[in-house]
Amino acid sequence: MTELNAGYKKRILRWRLVVLALLSIILILSACELCFGSVSYPIRDVIKVLLGETIDGVSYAVENVRLPRMMGAVFSGFAFGVAGYVFQTLLHNPLASPDVIGISAGTSTAAVFLILVLGLRGSIVSLLAMIFGIATALIIYKLSVIKGHFTYGRMILIGIGISALLRAVTSYLLAKAAEYDVGTTMQWLSGSLNGVQMEDVSALVLVVGIITIALVSLTRHMEIIPLGDNFAVSLGLNTRLTYSVMIIGAVILVSFATSVTGPIASVAFLSGPIATSLAGKGKSSLIPAGLVGTTLTLGADLVAFHAFPVHYPVGVITGLLGAPYMLYLLIRMNRRGVN
Repeated sequence: MTELNAGYKKRILRWRLVVLALLSIILILSACELCFGSVSYPIRDVIKVLLGETIDGVSYAVENVRLPRMMGAVFSGFAFGVAGYVFQTLLHNPLASPDVIGISAGTSTAAVFLILVLGLRGSIVSLLAMIFGIATALIIYKLSVIKGHFTYGRMILIGIGISALLRAVTSYLLAKAAEYDVGTTMQWLSGSLNGVQMEDVSALVLVVGIITIALVSLTRHMEIIPLGDNFAVSLGLNTRLTYSVMIIGAVILVSFATSVTGPIASVAFLSGPIATSLAGKGKSSLIPAGLVGTTLTLGADLVAFHAFPVHYPVGVITGLLGAPYMLYLLIRMNRRGVN
């Protein structure tokens, strides 16, 4: 018993240290986002502006451009990270992230249709795109159930197929669109923090806060689920209710975040495995996964803005990170004989 308690305390300590380290990195990266750009500002001036003081040449850039961009990166990255971890945990497969199984593609296709065909702009696009993302998830789930039997593998395969179909629809809409609309839409589809407005960020913060609190209340259940559904049921866990609440929460997170920033590639896919490897097994990595997602998004945005002569969308950099990892994961699963 003493050894078990010592092992549990060690895991808790490791988890806390990882969370503290990630929060420290996020704080540093956030400060860099606010201070550095086309024109750099001293950290003391940025702090004064954040505290309400007006400084010529600094206030506008910080309050209207850099702060919304930084907040968008923080909370969209957190949303993608948490959503990816939830899907990968519930479906027992590291490939089962929202950007792989079609949910992000559903939101993206809806947004492209609303912008290019209906000419809509602003928060109505975010709202309707989120609703379509949720509808896409429901369709994937319904198609995964045959004769009352649901399997994780079927859902992943159907999701990949739906994603390919929706991407084809998106390509068709872009091909038929007016030339002056394509550039902006393509930038959004690449996952971009450019043009993020504070009103969008405020709604994103509210949604992320509410859904995260709901998911954190179920972390005990998430610690049991990886041990197998039969074991979870034997402990009295209502797996259907738990799965429903967590998947709905994850779908809302990824759909809303995608509607604000576009589909930032691979953040949801990478965050869960990285967080689990850092925090260890035995305790839910839900919060670490969200923090890893934030770290990836902030870091990639800084690299995209400062490392190249052209300012690339953040999704281009995260996509470059995700592609090699997916190949590595597929090779490793093949060697282990995982279907």
